[in-house]
Amino acid sequence: RGRASFARFRVRPPMSAEKPGLTIFFPAYNDAGTIASLALVAHMAARELTDDYEVVVIEDGSPDHTGALLDEMARHFPWLKVVHHEKNRGYGGALRSGFAAASKELVFYTDGDAQYDPREMARLFAALTPEVDFVNGYKISRNDPLHGVVIGRVYHWFVKLAFGLRLRDVDCDFRLMRRKVFERVRLTRSSGVICVELMKKVQDHGFRIAQVPVHHFHRSYGKSQFFNVPRVARTLADLARLWWELAFLRLHLKPGTEHSVPRGEGVP
Repeated sequence: RGRASFARFRVRPPMSAEKPGLTIFFPAYNDAGTIASLALVAHMAARELTDDYEVVVIEDGSPDHTGALLDEMARHFPWLKVVHHEKNRGYGGALRSGFAAASKELVFYTDGDAQYDPREMARLFAALTPEVDFVNGYKISRNDPLHGVVIGRVYHWFVKLAFGLRLRDVDCDFRLMRRKVFERVRLTRSSGVICVELMKKVQDHGFRIAQVPVHHFHRSYGKSQFFNVPRVARTLADLARLWWELAFLRLHLKPGTEHSVPRGEGVP
């Protein structure tokens, strides 16, 4: 495959000839105030797109009652599957578990904090034409505190330039993809830099990418796990290692290297 191609978003009806199966998953950590309604909205949105779907929540060792709430829901709703981590594995660990748990042809994920609306998944579905492998959302406007907006913009431009990413929004966790992507892409990170790892590998392996605008909402429950000094420092260190592997050594493009990476728990 060659370099990734980027399609301009054009609204088309969702696939109708043969509707593919869909896995929707959410990583959740201390999201008891939002995850139940998100799962229900995702269920309602999914049944408008396909008859074959599942909703999966990766409960990442939350100390609050997120896990108990999800287990109670799963007893009543057969379309809901809950995967529990005994210990917190980080955002990347939760995403890797979600991709590994997905059983359908298409995979969609977004965060469990309700800053994105699962109903806008239909916009991504409309962009997933036969010529497209991966649909990446981008925020119309970021609704975070000022310091979050500033740090987010600096981070976006830094990783975009450092990794050569041709994306409008590297850090928008609202994505729809064909599961076949993971026949070639192997994810290894446990921190939030997994988003950079994912998009760099998808782009460099030549998968065809469309980009779609989506709304980003104010956080109504809980607080961000990212914006503190120790976590930012760890992220920068992990980002430096990732740059060395992917941008400098380009290990993911060398024959056999992707499959020789030690597979941690939940790596697809």
